[in-house]
Order: sequence, then structure tokens, then C-alpha cells
Amino acid sequence: MPTPERTSLDEIVDAAARLLDEGGPSAVTMQAVAQAVGVKAPSLYKRVRDRETLLARVGERAADELTARLTAASDDLNALLIAFRRFGHDRPEAFRLLFTTVVDADRLAATSAPVLRATTSAVGEKHALDAARLLTAWATGFVTMELGGAFRLGGDLDQAYDYGRAHLVASLSNAHDGDRPAQGS
Repeated sequence: MPTPERTSLDEIVDAAARLLDEGGPSAVTMQAVAQAVGVKAPSLYKRVRDRETLLARVGERAADELTARLTAASDDLNALLIAFRRFGHDRPEAFRLLFTTVVDADRLAATSAPVLRATTSAVGEKHALDAARLLTAWATGFVTMELGGAFRLGGDLDQAYDYGRAHLVASLSNAHDGDRPAQGS
């Protein structure tokens, strides 16, 4: 008679995500996850090949969560940027994990779909990808620096993010399909 299953892949990934949120990637060890789900570490290998695979699963879930948040923002560029930053604040370690090689590129690319829909609506199809890259690069850079404590000159970071967001959205909202800034502008 086979041994009864004591834990599921979902429970394992949930535990790993909690450990990630609480202590960063170094806290996600097979031993710690096993303890969190009430099994011995070797039992985890029935569900996941290794720690990297487990982190990849956690990253997939994080990408899915970010995609859902961005989708809920609809085609509103402001709401998109707010949702993106909120995800970074709510799940800083998962946010950081998204930008590592452990997360499947196709899964992460799915987060682009709501951004591309919104930028297509704002600037048209011709420059939608350029606009999406602009928004994503700016927001990722800002949130990454913010989470890392890199803004050391003082000031209100909420206000700074709102300033940047408002100016980016306004510039894209006023864009005309086919218009590009002149080189060197």
C-alpha cells in the first residue's frame, strides 16, 4: 500500500512563498519548507526537483499575482503604475525574485499583456511596445531603488513616484501615433 500524501505541491509553494516574504531567498531552504509543511526534507523531492525549481514555482505564482493586479487596473496607465508599485511594497521579495533568471520568461512575459493593452490604448499600436518598455523600466527602477533604500537625498517618495507617474502618463496621453522625439531632444 503506497504511503499517503502528507503535503501537496500547492502547500509546498505556499510555504516557500511565506518564507520568501519573511526572510528573502536565503530563507527558502528545503529544510525550512519541509518544516513549515510538517514533513521531512527528502519528502519534498517527490514534488519538486530542487530548491531552484521551488523558487521558480514561487516566482510563477508571483508573476501570476502581478498579472492579475495589472489586469484589474484595466487600460488605465495611472492605475497600472499604482498597482505595480503596490505589488512591490506588498511583496518586496517576490518583486525582486521576478527579475531573476529563476522565473520562467514566458510566465513573466504574461505580465506584459495588460501593460501593452494600456499603452496601445494610450499611444496606438505603432509605439505601444516602446511605451510599455518606458513605463516598465521607470517603475521597476523606481520601486527597486525604493525597496533597496537607494533614495538617500530625503523627500517624500510617494510624492516623487506620483510626480514621475503623472508626467509619464501625461506625456503618453498626449502622444500622437507616428510622432517621435527628435534625436538629441
